[in-house]
Amino acid sequence: MSKIFIKNSTIIPMTAKEDIFQGHLYIENGRISALYRLDEEPSFALEQEDLEVIDGQDKVLLPGLVNAHTHAAMTLFRSYADDLPLMQWLNEAIWPAERKLTAEHVYWGTMLAIAEMIKAGVTVFADMYFFMDQVAKAVSNSGMRGHLSRGMIGFGPNAEVALAESEDFYKSWNKGAEGRIRVWLGPHAPYTCPPDYLKKVMSLSDRLGTGLHIHLAETMTEVQDIEKAHGQRPIELMHTLGLFERPVLAAHCVHLTEEEENILVEKKVGIAHNPESNMKLASGIAPIESLRQKKAIVSLGTDGAASNNNLDLIEEMRQAAFLQKVHRLDPTALPAYSALEMATIGGAKALGWDDEIGTLEVGKKADLILINMKQPHLYPVHDPVAHVVYSAKGSDVHTVIVDGKVLLRAGKLTTIDEEEVMAEAQKAALLLTAKE
Repeated sequence: MSKIFIKNSTIIPMTAKEDIFQGHLYIENGRISALYRLDEEPSFALEQEDLEVIDGQDKVLLPGLVNAHTHAAMTLFRSYADDLPLMQWLNEAIWPAERKLTAEHVYWGTMLAIAEMIKAGVTVFADMYFFMDQVAKAVSNSGMRGHLSRGMIGFGPNAEVALAESEDFYKSWNKGAEGRIRVWLGPHAPYTCPPDYLKKVMSLSDRLGTGLHIHLAETMTEVQDIEKAHGQRPIELMHTLGLFERPVLAAHCVHLTEEEENILVEKKVGIAHNPESNMKLASGIAPIESLRQKKAIVSLGTDGAASNNNLDLIEEMRQAAFLQKVHRLDPTALPAYSALEMATIGGAKALGWDDEIGTLEVGKKADLILINMKQPHLYPVHDPVAHVVYSAKGSDVHTVIVDGKVLLRAGKLTTIDEEEVMAEAQKAALLLTAKE
């Protein structure tokens, strides 16, 4: 495996804000082998035949971004059926179109999402969808890292099929793609997975030794319906069922009581905040600053491109911070460094992957990005963290490295034929949304 030396950059290791420094980083065998300050001499010869040197001058070096919740292949429905309430959007537009999905459609939709995410600095994404073997294949072919769950609906003829397919998917792909894939189970939500079915999912989770990725408390309608049906709100119901006794990645968590916030904190539930999707669908504003102050595990996701409509996690950081400030009428709420934590180490913790990724430390996987700061909208440089969160764009990402391999070099994808992916995705999207 090649060696990479990134020199002369501003390094934001995400271990603590005061740890930011000017220096160099050395990668060997897919891991971070050494970090040096500018005045330190590397302990290896720079004149090596298999050493790639990347100039980090005028660039910020930080851990790869973690998209903690998305439905990657929903790129195929980007800009389709916009400006509708969530349940109408699902029932009348998205679910009818999804019924026509094939494995090939999901592959190309996922490849489109991966291309977009890599170009915007995302190195790992948590996905919940269908035909997940095709999602895993896309992850494997692209060189990206994937935290994958087969979406499960707990009623109808496919409920038991979803359990069997999820187990098969876990056995086929968990720790696949040279360890870049992790498989969790994906019960969709309490309103599609009743308690008896969730108990079956939890049993399977325990047998496989894996976690759960689920939507919780996304809309007020969901909360009211669950409370009417079961006498408890979604978080309370999951707590009573014992769902949180195992690793859980909970998407949204918008409508929470104080008691529910405390449950999520106590049970160390990973919370995936999706501010732009929540705004677009008018779902509400999640109490992220309150959760952060209580030391909850908070991360950032884009949700699917059909309800966002892009997968730019840098933009998501800015929106998350601004939304908390205006909601609380407090300009100090969710400061820039905390937003960046949500997109890096917070995401890694939510996915249970913080032992390997999320910070720049010796021994961790070499998942990292360089952002080009030498641009008018990023000058003058007073605070690199504030610039990344409040001023940068996904298109400012210069280099992306996953597992020690360069996936984006000077803004150009190295493992994906961008033109082919866009053409195939366009073809699939037109077939799926054609009126019958």
